[in-house]
Amino acid sequence: MLLKDVLQCLQSSPDSRLHIMLPDRSFVPAHFHVTEVALVRKDFIDCGGTRRSTATCTLQIWVADDVQHRLTSTKLLKILQLAQPVLGTEDLSVELEIETTVTASYPLATVEQTPSGLLFSVALKHTACLAPELCLPQLPSAAGCCGPAGCC
Repeated sequence: MLLKDVLQCLQSSPDSRLHIMLPDRSFVPAHFHVTEVALVRKDFIDCGGTRRSTATCTLQIWVADDVQHRLTSTKLLKILQLAQPVLGTEDLSVELEIETTVTASYPLATVEQTPSGLLFSVALKHTACLAPELCLPQLPSAAGCCGPAGCC
């Protein structure tokens, strides 16, 4: 999900409670804080030798001992507006960095209005070969080894 879409959701739902649902459908405790908004750039070479660059907006989520704390959509919008000079653009994918048993980054999948507030759902991050045509062996066609039906 892009930052501009998150900003639009926050603007259209002022003073809403915020909830974060993890990929296993559990929830981050309601008293979470957003302690950091970062522009994270990654410049790298893939396994095929192609230079690549990515940039994301990362929101660091922290759960403190102040169980009465609640972050609202209005407060998060203000935090994101303060970060705008650092971010530079609203066309960034958003990730949430959350510490559970390990600290992990989750892509923000959706934000939806629910009766109890705005629900931020995060997804799992996956890896993949970025140059499969150069790195993965070409598999023989099923017809070449199994007959025309390909049902070995």
